[in-house]
Amino acid sequence: MTTVAIQGELGAFSHEAALRLLGEPEHVLACRTFEDLFDAVVSGHADLGIVPVENTLAGSVQRAMDLLVEHPLHAVGETRVPIRLCLAAPPDTELADLRTVASHPVALQQCLRFFRAHPHLAPAAAYDTAGSVKELMEGGAAWDAAVGSALAARLYGAEILAENIEDHEHNYTRFLAVARDPAPVPEAGAKTSLAFVLGNTPGSLYQALGCFARHDVDLSRIESRPIPGRPWEYRFFVDARGAAPEAQEHAAEELRGVVNDVRVLGCYAEAP
Repeated sequence: MTTVAIQGELGAFSHEAALRLLGEPEHVLACRTFEDLFDAVVSGHADLGIVPVENTLAGSVQRAMDLLVEHPLHAVGETRVPIRLCLAAPPDTELADLRTVASHPVALQQCLRFFRAHPHLAPAAAYDTAGSVKELMEGGAAWDAAVGSALAARLYGAEILAENIEDHEHNYTRFLAVARDPAPVPEAGAKTSLAFVLGNTPGSLYQALGCFARHDVDLSRIESRPIPGRPWEYRFFVDARGAAPEAQEHAAEELRGVVNDVRVLGCYAEAP
């Protein structure tokens, strides 16, 4: 039986990402935190983990990026999920009767126009989008409605009072699938995710980027993150694409000669 770990309850956007990547998994393990998700995969309680790494509006999911480096797992696939948010409430509820609406803070932040248009609604932070819908429908929640996915509303029997309430329609989250073993290198459409630390010397970033340019490898993403416990030191994350897997591998090998602490997070098929 294949077990897939996600952060959040069933119906979370991580659950939607799992459905896109795998079809219908045999078992979905809902984890409250990213730490629980990674521990489940490392320990073997789950075969795969579905991890959000960046959103087109909110940017990087920073804790997830740190955990990718801290754990001995491999990125084995990716998918992009459109974030379509809806207002869910118990059946036979009227919008005018609502007062408090709960969801994850990022989801609430992405629905500011909706809340401005309905000033009688007070947003309330919850740990998870789907979790706010689940708790609402189980009774006893401190809120009257929740913002989440249509999948969560369907799973928990909520009624959708308003659809597509997010501020921007071009709102996507990119997810990585992580596993204990690497995936077979794809013959075409490969993407390699790497992390590395630069030396504090003039031109070090220039030298690092040159490793990819010399092999005609495109970088679709580059960003830096502070290294926990090492003030004012940073780790760079890059996604390499647009060339044969061998070229990406050669670029990574050359990179090892000019930077510190290179970690290949995984080589996998790029999402269409």
